[in-house]
Amino acid sequence: MVVAEENGETVRSLASPVRLHILRLLRERGPLNVNDIGKALGLPQSTVATNVQILEKSALLRTETVKASKGQQKICSTPFDEIVIRLARPPVERKQDLIEVAMPLGLYTSCSVSAPCGLCSEDGVIGLLDVPDFFLDPARMQAMLIWFSRGYVEYKFPNNAKLMKAQIEALEFSLEMSSEVPGTNVNWPSDISLWVNGVKIGTWTSPGDYGDKRGTYTPRWWKLEGSQYGKLTNWRVTERGTYLDGIKLSSVNLAQLDLQSHHSIRLRIGIEEGARHPGGVNIFGRHFGNHDQDILLRMHLRR
Repeated sequence: MVVAEENGETVRSLASPVRLHILRLLRERGPLNVNDIGKALGLPQSTVATNVQILEKSALLRTETVKASKGQQKICSTPFDEIVIRLARPPVERKQDLIEVAMPLGLYTSCSVSAPCGLCSEDGVIGLLDVPDFFLDPARMQAMLIWFSRGYVEYKFPNNAKLMKAQIEALEFSLEMSSEVPGTNVNWPSDISLWVNGVKIGTWTSPGDYGDKRGTYTPRWWKLEGSQYGKLTNWRVTERGTYLDGIKLSSVNLAQLDLQSHHSIRLRIGIEEGARHPGGVNIFGRHFGNHDQDILLRMHLRR
């Protein structure tokens, strides 16, 4: 997802039919060199090379130099199936020494999930159940409950502290989660991990998948046989380590996240390969579960 206000260079690079044709061609055919792109689109090599350079600078296209029969050639590819331009940032609340960002559940920027899986809005199921491809459907923006057995979803929060040139004293994430099993089972442990900027900050073992009573905010149309609510978890990263609900979880600290080098803060939620208890995950957003909230990021600023 591209936030228009923060990624002007990326948005400008898309304002060209030639560049859009190049991206579409690479998505349909896979990696190609500059000559092949020119032949397919009927464009001079110089035109293709110039536009490839612009797309590469905006990180919309990747290039790799490899050996050719004569010298070397540049192979181009794109890692994206879709590009979403968001005209407004996620809601941001600024208090003294605190920045809070609420991220809607469906605004993940990347994902890789395995069935059983699915998404729900406040009004109904999105797409088809147990079909991972529907996690890329534009309707996912309305998701307020997400579940999957393996894999991850990743969100990109704006690093407002960097924009303000402020020092972060603590980074906190608040989200409601449970294990995932077809139906429900209170004794279904699952190792759910969080990563920040590619660094795993810790793993929480969810005790089970709760369906003993209806979640406080869960819609009436959602059957009682389905997951109803989770546990509100609070993950806090400080200079001394990472804490889950006030108890030290790992030694990963703020310095290891290198926040000052990134314009965004990437949060990945998932089931790690090789997890001892790979029991899936439910993530509850607004209008589902016991806590009527999105995924919250809180940046505590140094005075």
